[in-house]
Amino acid sequence: MKSCKTLFFLLLTAMGATAQESSTLSKVNLFMGTADDYGQMAPGATVPFGMIQVCPDSNPRQHPGYDYEKPLISGISLNRLSGVGGNGCGGNVALIPGKADQEIRIEKQSEQATPGYYAATLSNGVKVRLTATSHMAVEQFTFPQGEETKVTVAPAASFERVHTCDFRLLGNQSARGYVESRNTCGRGRYHLFYRLFTSHPFTAETLADGRVTLHLQTGGERTAEVRIVVSSGVEELLTNLNPKQVWETPFDRLRQQAADAWSDALGHIKAKGTPDEQTIFYTSLYRTFHSPFQVTDDLFPQYLGTDGRVHKPRGFQYYSSWSLWDTYRTKFPLILLMQPRRGHDIMCSLAQLYITGKQDWSTDFECVPTVRSEHAIATLLDALRKHIVTPDELRPSYPGMVAEAMRLPLAKPDQCLETAGDFWALGQLAAELGYARDAARWQERGEQLFDSIWPKEFMHIDETYTKMRGNGLYQGTRWQYRWGAPMFLSRMETLCGKPTLAAQLNEFFDKQLYNQGNEPDIHVPFLFGRLGQPLKTGPIVAELALDSTVHRYGGNDAYPTPFVGHAFKNATRGYCPEMDEDDGTMSAWFVFAAMGLYPLIVGEPTYEVFSPLLDEVTFTTDGAGNRVTIRTNGRTSRKQTPKRATWNGKSLTEWRINHNTLVQGGELVFWY
Repeated sequence: MKSCKTLFFLLLTAMGATAQESSTLSKVNLFMGTADDYGQMAPGATVPFGMIQVCPDSNPRQHPGYDYEKPLISGISLNRLSGVGGNGCGGNVALIPGKADQEIRIEKQSEQATPGYYAATLSNGVKVRLTATSHMAVEQFTFPQGEETKVTVAPAASFERVHTCDFRLLGNQSARGYVESRNTCGRGRYHLFYRLFTSHPFTAETLADGRVTLHLQTGGERTAEVRIVVSSGVEELLTNLNPKQVWETPFDRLRQQAADAWSDALGHIKAKGTPDEQTIFYTSLYRTFHSPFQVTDDLFPQYLGTDGRVHKPRGFQYYSSWSLWDTYRTKFPLILLMQPRRGHDIMCSLAQLYITGKQDWSTDFECVPTVRSEHAIATLLDALRKHIVTPDELRPSYPGMVAEAMRLPLAKPDQCLETAGDFWALGQLAAELGYARDAARWQERGEQLFDSIWPKEFMHIDETYTKMRGNGLYQGTRWQYRWGAPMFLSRMETLCGKPTLAAQLNEFFDKQLYNQGNEPDIHVPFLFGRLGQPLKTGPIVAELALDSTVHRYGGNDAYPTPFVGHAFKNATRGYCPEMDEDDGTMSAWFVFAAMGLYPLIVGEPTYEVFSPLLDEVTFTTDGAGNRVTIRTNGRTSRKQTPKRATWNGKSLTEWRINHNTLVQGGELVFWY
């Protein structure tokens, strides 16, 4: 038997761990970036990588449905993508508590949200509490005294066009439904099956527009719940769902389980900084871990593949929902660093697309809302070189990668640059898989394509270089795109000379030509180390991340008047105007900046090393559990540049560190 002193110590230790986890979650601001077009985020209840994000939808809505500055709502829907631009997608199975046709607003002073939980009081007096599991939206409504307890279901609710919609009652406490809807920007379709359960029996009234009002027979109770379970595009997974399973866990326990899941995801990363810096840091981590969605688990072992067939993954859980044109740059490298075990399943899922049928954008057979999947080859190469996946796991996908490379676009200068990078990645991957002839062929094709386009379109700077979308460029200027293929930096040096190229990079920032509001050039501050000026990166990144600066460009064009303000801010208008957070891309950028690491070339297992935003960040990976500490020593101002950096006491000869060295654990120290 343990002594009373030992038991008391264990109790204090457990209480300390719980307090630490709670403290971490309190640093997440779910309302950051939720106002107007300043991030396109939503504060809905979700769990890490969960298919559900249940949240009110504003009227008029922003891309993810919710807009903090628009309290009028159209309903409460169960899914969405955050910060992906376009028209967004999701917004399905919306519920309206109370009278169906009255205007309903959020009483903003009552609104609160923490990881895994959302609550507010509506203008009709209904109190709303929301939480979620990976596959279930849990919606609790407390009605005012004297008001009928009723909820209207909008089966055809969607942020994009609905192709097919079906809703059928199953007795007096359940219903089933199906939605086939367009994905973001109207590209492709996702297929959603669901079962709806109510805590009390109901009588149903079908309205003229296809909505159904459920009159709940609560017997005088004022609180009722609706729980909606979704499947991964496979109806059979819901057919035998036992209502006892749905209701066995009460609301507050589900809410705690969601909070625990977020504590587990965020709690192994400790960051020191000012309160605002910590909030932006942990909110950014939280946003990074929103997607892709875990589609399969023990209860839902199958998924709808992009070939329209039902599949059961072997050796991994299946994930979907991609926005790779953005997220391959920062988000997936961060997931592979922080959550390698989950990263393995995500990468196996991405590789599976090459077997079931992959397009650059959404296919017509998606099991969840999604966007696009360009640059998957580089992402998989990155995972292979970081030992997250094995060659044997990627070989079956290789023919599909070759087929994709053969059809990559070459119509515009930016497409040529990006395709050259994809050819490079395929060549590197072929070499890793042992296909030497293919490796040489794709490497040569990448170099030839780069050499055919960069000298002609991006080498000779003139007055047209500051024009957004010049010569058909996608959301960028020539200045921004000229740096867009860092794997060919040595060829740029050969053409221009290293000193000239370094001088032009300085000019790029001196003249405020960089655009933090979009992805094409977000890697450019981290090029200085490759051009012999590594100490330039830290101060520039600190200014971009933490200071009020001049921004000449928005997401799609130059601002009529430059925007002066913060790119990242602990506020509802949390980003630059028109700056999509882009499904975790910008969040992961900030996290890397805070740590003083950046994955400059996706597919090279290295990080550029520079003066970090925060004075100390410590994390453990979820695989080996090795602890990594990154800290500063002797810094009094972020404008200072470090004299040297050491890894486990030894000076780095280059301002760069290998991923596979870093995850073994140790201490990276910047000495000032």
